[in-house]
Amino acid sequence: MNTQPLLTPVKLGRYRLANRVVMAPLTRSRAYNRDRAPTELHAQYYAQRASAGLIVTEGSQISPQGVGYVYTPGIHTAAQIRAWKKVTDAVHAEGGHIFSQLWHVGYVSHPDFHDGALPVAPSAINPRSKSFTPQGLKDTVTPRPLETDEVKAVVRDYVRAARNAVEAGFDGVEIHGANGYLIEQFLRDSTNKRSDEYGGSIPNRARFLFEIVEGISDAIGADRTGVRLSPANTWNVPPDSDTQALYDFVIGALSSYELAYLHLREAQGDLSAIPNMVQNVTAHYRTVYRGTLITNTGYDRDKGNTVIAKGDADLVAYGVPYIANPDLVERFRVGAPLAQADQSTFYQGGARGYTDYPSLQAEAA
Repeated sequence: MNTQPLLTPVKLGRYRLANRVVMAPLTRSRAYNRDRAPTELHAQYYAQRASAGLIVTEGSQISPQGVGYVYTPGIHTAAQIRAWKKVTDAVHAEGGHIFSQLWHVGYVSHPDFHDGALPVAPSAINPRSKSFTPQGLKDTVTPRPLETDEVKAVVRDYVRAARNAVEAGFDGVEIHGANGYLIEQFLRDSTNKRSDEYGGSIPNRARFLFEIVEGISDAIGADRTGVRLSPANTWNVPPDSDTQALYDFVIGALSSYELAYLHLREAQGDLSAIPNMVQNVTAHYRTVYRGTLITNTGYDRDKGNTVIAKGDADLVAYGVPYIANPDLVERFRVGAPLAQADQSTFYQGGARGYTDYPSLQAEAA
């Protein structure tokens, strides 16, 4: 009998999952159509990976305003809902569970996506990053600060997108509050210089996230709602003046919502030179968060089994390994070597580097 902790069942929200292996959200830029909708290829791709205990889709824009990368799908139109329904049906036919990741990039965008208008953000601060546009990588610009009533409208966009996801057959949603996108831009005082109810103190800067969580929980159920955060992130957004205090407050407060899960990204690299930032994210926030915890970033099979056995996390999310190993759970079960992903196809191409990675069974045939 295989007793790997990763391969034991677990309860997540209202669902009983067959294992604790999560397919992490992975932007793959395959929505090659004017509707920014998933295609039959997306349905095949996700169905191939349905043996994961849980799939979290690539980030999907909650509105046209949320777009910041080329060929990424949305969840805000009727055409997109219909297209995602084919994906969720394909995953459910294979016995899987799938959540939609709800996404607004904020200032990590470009006027090319908005008919020449500026991207929006909490404050007029240029991230000095790159945006992946149809014409290639372009420098970001100084965004337009959202008015207070516009912030509230964006909250409504998140709630509407969550309802759309349920209509499309998703088992739940993950609110993307990580990686320096709009929610994290509101959280950190390095990018949020507002003087209204969404700026200033930590509770005020967290208000935007909490209003989204509350709205979505009311709309579809807290037990179908997850949140992804990156307390040790330095990509797209500078550190907060006291990053640990910020996330200690936010994550502690999230415990009261009885969410399906909290999904945390671990630190990438040595952060010891940055003051007030937690290096060992999962271990630290296990003592803060009372609920189901998913950890992500840098895990292999052994590290995943260890973090669950120690009790620091309940599930482990895998990103790049899932690109080249659609049957990752089976490879973990038998201890098979993992195929290596072709990085040149991460964000371009059709089926190549997307649905053409063979399973163990296919390799043996």
